[in-house]
Amino acid sequence: MSKRKLLIDEVFKQGERESGKNAKSGIAAYLWSYFDDHFSPSISDKTFIRYYDAFIRDNTEINIDSDTLNKLSQYLGYKDFSDFSRTFVKKEDDANKTTVKISVDKDEESLTEKLSNIIINITNEQNFKMPEFIKKNGMGIMEIVLLLCFMTGTIAFSEKSINKTQGFARILESQPQCMYWDKSEYKQVDCQDKNPIYNHKISFDDEKITYFKRIERKDTLTTENAGKVWYSKYNGVVEFFTDDGVDPNNGRELRKATEYIIDKYAGVIEEEIEQ
Repeated sequence: MSKRKLLIDEVFKQGERESGKNAKSGIAAYLWSYFDDHFSPSISDKTFIRYYDAFIRDNTEINIDSDTLNKLSQYLGYKDFSDFSRTFVKKEDDANKTTVKISVDKDEESLTEKLSNIIINITNEQNFKMPEFIKKNGMGIMEIVLLLCFMTGTIAFSEKSINKTQGFARILESQPQCMYWDKSEYKQVDCQDKNPIYNHKISFDDEKITYFKRIERKDTLTTENAGKVWYSKYNGVVEFFTDDGVDPNNGRELRKATEYIIDKYAGVIEEEIEQ
């Protein structure tokens, strides 16, 4: 949620509490009256309704001049919009905080000791969810805590501790986030790698990189594999794969291999599949 949308939302909530009204037009009329008494120039009820419709109803952004933003912030008790943006925390955020506290060895000079008394509050506009790649790769508690620190920026280390953790940050930043097709399987690659052999990088997919393979020994397939493997045919060449999807070599949609297809074409390259 943008700061401007958050501001409009809070202004209408406070207007509703003070006026006792719950209709948009009624709250807007109250706010117009209040602002007419306390600010110059005032803000009309039509303007308040326009702000509500754009930011709250339609979830869009429209321009609001800085003087108006300051007045709206002062109505909520802040010095100006900059003060509101820096210091406001939604009351609902208490329900969206995840506290992580760890206790490790007692060596005062170790990095683990520096982390032993850390409490991390992660505040989001939606409930915090553990990233999928953490759950799938089974990261340990120390790695998770450090990762959360770098993701949220809500933790302050001493200069000595920062120096010790910079290396870990660089490792995290350089982790492969893409993958490429290497003849018979997908392999990880850094998305920033400019090597031309990786020109066809795609977004990292843990399921694809684990389960999607080209079956190199087609002669090992039997009719018992029917319905469990997939195939593609291109320029007379038949390839079999371990999972559904698209043939990375030609972009063709894969088809589920039947007993007939396996019996006739497994291990055979020269013959073409009948269309």
